[in-house]
Amino acid sequence: MGAPKSKVAEVRIRGPMAPYVEDLRAELLAAGYTRLTVVNKLRSIGYVSRWLQAHGLGIEDLTEARLDEYLSERREHGRRWEISRPALAPLLEFLRSRSLLHPSPAEPVAVTGTDALLAAFKRYLLEERGLVMTTADAYVFYARRLLERETSDGEPRHLTVAAVTHAIRVEATRVSAAAAQYFVVGLRAFLRFCHREGLTDVDLSAAVLSVTGRRHSTLPRGIPRADAVAMLQGCDRRTPEGRRNYAVLKVLLRLGLRATELATLTLDDIDWRRAEIVVHGKGRREERLPLPADVGEALVAYLRHGRRPTLLREVFVSVIGPVKKLGRGAISDIVRRSCERAGVPRVGAHRLRHTVACEMVAAGVPLPEVGQVLRHRGLVTTLNYARVGVDQLRSIAQPWPGESNSE
Repeated sequence: MGAPKSKVAEVRIRGPMAPYVEDLRAELLAAGYTRLTVVNKLRSIGYVSRWLQAHGLGIEDLTEARLDEYLSERREHGRRWEISRPALAPLLEFLRSRSLLHPSPAEPVAVTGTDALLAAFKRYLLEERGLVMTTADAYVFYARRLLERETSDGEPRHLTVAAVTHAIRVEATRVSAAAAQYFVVGLRAFLRFCHREGLTDVDLSAAVLSVTGRRHSTLPRGIPRADAVAMLQGCDRRTPEGRRNYAVLKVLLRLGLRATELATLTLDDIDWRRAEIVVHGKGRREERLPLPADVGEALVAYLRHGRRPTLLREVFVSVIGPVKKLGRGAISDIVRRSCERAGVPRVGAHRLRHTVACEMVAAGVPLPEVGQVLRHRGLVTTLNYARVGVDQLRSIAQPWPGESNSE
């Protein structure tokens, strides 16, 4: 069967939206919508325009409250199509971009001292520490939990060593060891920030004790080579989606990028002449990695025959309109769906990073070099990723101070 075709080729809009119909059509096509979808979107916009005309209203009268009124009337008349705000998202985005949509007056939101403090803490994490947004949000969430549980007014100056210890003990009893360790890291960052800003008399970060916990397994967490091959073979490279997914898996399995690093990779980060790519890692670090020939071939096939036309500079974008850049969650979803198609256990994108480390260690690559490929700041992190055995640890062990190396 071929692609469905609409019997409606042109949509004529009456009312106050009529002057904008061609601009709307052009923006919808540029966003990656199919011509059939563009027709349907324009029809829904035409309904809004006629409703405004029937009520003697113009574009300047289209507020958030008016939209709610329009949707409510459609529901009352039994309409089941285009009766929600998400359905009208392209229209709303178009009107906002031209300052034509006026928001309804809203009640002022009171900003508390705690809100202002946490907003400053978040700016510090993003701008000075260089953390990614998701990590900063998590740290802010933990800081808010500490203030709400251990102070009566949300003021850091009322925190004590006992209060900090109590917060950690409570958290450790209700979550896993790994989650409690993450909580502890966030608290240390917040308490250091408070002392730096003069909000506490002493640096309470020293009171944040470490949380210990054993892992369920000390075995490497990589996936078998056969599973990786099956995932790659499961991508239908005759389709745009298959070419994109194949390129995603190739980059993850060969270069060990994090999902966020792959999501933020842009066309400008690929140096085809030098066969290198620029990776934007943690802490705003930028590093260059060699681009293997097979990875480059997968990227070229995707960029030439799979990537939708768009002004976005991100390499990996959606295959269905509207064309959007992929986030780290979408990258992991591609990996999980590839597992399902291949009939292998489901894993996320980070397990492929573990796979790169484990394969390099198994091949006898020195651990410092493994750390360089994965762009770790210290060897301890590399050991954690690779989960190496005692023989590999002996190869990097330093002699005891004063001990002679000679037999």
